[in-house]
Amino acid sequence: MKYAVTLWFWLVFLVTAPVLFALGLVLFLVAYPVDPDRRWLHALVCRWCHGLWLHLSPGWRTRIEGRELLPQGPCVLVANHQSAADILAVMGLFRPYKFVAKSSLFSIPIVGWMMSLLGYVRVTRGKFSSMLQMLEPCRYWLRRGMPVLIFPEGTYSQGELLRFKRGAFQLALEEHVPVVPVVIEGTTQLVEGDGPWMSPRASIRVRVLPPLPPESFAREPAALADQVRALYVDALARPADPKAVLG
Repeated sequence: MKYAVTLWFWLVFLVTAPVLFALGLVLFLVAYPVDPDRRWLHALVCRWCHGLWLHLSPGWRTRIEGRELLPQGPCVLVANHQSAADILAVMGLFRPYKFVAKSSLFSIPIVGWMMSLLGYVRVTRGKFSSMLQMLEPCRYWLRRGMPVLIFPEGTYSQGELLRFKRGAFQLALEEHVPVVPVVIEGTTQLVEGDGPWMSPRASIRVRVLPPLPPESFAREPAALADQVRALYVDALARPADPKAVLG
C-alpha cells in the first residue's frame, strides 16, 4: 500500500501542480492592483494544497484545533517541524501568512515559482548572515499587517523537540507583535523528512495555542524562545480535543 499511495500522490501532484501554478499566475496578475499582499493567491494555494493534496488517501486524517485563536493582525506564527508535510498541514489554518522557507525550495520548478509569486521569505540554513537578512522582509510584511510563519527549530526534529532558534522571537520583540504557537503532530506518519515515500495511513493534528501578547514576553530573544518552547513541551503531552475540526 505504501508504494501505491506514493505513486498516486505524486501522479496527482505532477498533474495538478502545473494547473495550480497557471491559475495562480492568472490570479496574481489580475488581482495584484487590489491585492498586493497576495492574500487571495495564498487562499487559493491553501485550499488546493490542504484540501486536495492532503486528502488524497482515505487513510489520511487532519484535525485542526484553535483556528479561532488566530489574531486578525500581524503576528509571528511559530510551528514545530517534523517533515515536509508540515507546510501542507499548516495551510489548513486558512489564514494569510508569509512562510519562511529554505532557499533550496525556491529553485524547484513550479513549487519554487509559486512560492516566489506568493512573496514567501527565503533563508539559507546554517548561515548567520542569511538569518539576519531573512528578518528584513519579515519586518516588511509584519508592518503591512501580514503574519509571518517560522519554524524555529530550523530543521526537522528527530522525534524530540529541538532547541528553538532566536530569529522568530527577536522579530516579535522588535516589532512588538504577538507570538502564536502552532503545534503540529503526526506528519511523520505521512512522510519521513523530505520523503518521497507516503504512508497509506496518517493522523495529523494541528493546534493553535493562545497567542502570547508582547507584554508577556521575556526580555531577551533567547529567553522568549525558551518560554515558548516550554509551551510546546506541555502541549505535546495533552490528549486531542474531541470537538476539534477535521479538515
